Amino acid sequence: MAELNTGEDGGKGGKVRSKKQNSKVDLTAMVDLAFLLITFFMLTTTLSKPQSMSLGLPAKDNKDKPEETETKVDEKLTVTLLLGDDNKLIYYSGILETPITAPKDASYGKDGIRKELLERKKIIDAYIKSTGNDKKGMTVIIKPSKTSNYKNVVDVLDEMAILKVPIYAIVNDFTPEETKLLEGTK
Repeated sequence: MAELNTGEDGGKGGKVRSKKQNSKVDLTAMVDLAFLLITFFMLTTTLSKPQSMSLGLPAKDNKDKPEETETKVDEKLTVTLLLGDDNKLIYYSGILETPITAPKDASYGKDGIRKELLERKKIIDAYIKSTGNDKKGMTVIIKPSKTSNYKNVVDVLDEMAILKVPIYAIVNDFTPEETKLLEGTK
């Protein structure tokens, strides 16, 4: 088939130019694929689970049993941690009136309370072996004051998990001597 060239220049000496057509890309398939991939990854990925420490809480109070006001612990197996304000941490072993180790200040972390608790744990484990006792090990009593901060309590609980302390408790009743000790006046 022949083409007629109808140009305004009379048809002589003119260049024939082809018209450029607009290129059009259909993106429907790519959008569908993108939504399928997004849906796939949303459904198959696992979201990060919050890390938490399990705490053994006491059972609900039974009204049939009389309330026990005190739990007896072997003073040779106990370590008490007093948490005060401004990252203050004091520890002692035994009973404050007749301590096995005198109250001392400590810092948080591996060079502070972790080191002290590890040494005390070794002494207690040796004591249990020598007496043939069926006790589980060291008992740590954590006493945060009203002015201590939450981070310090979490740091101490982390130390309990790291050292695998079998028995520990958070107690909020302070004796007057412990309060004086935290305030710095003994």
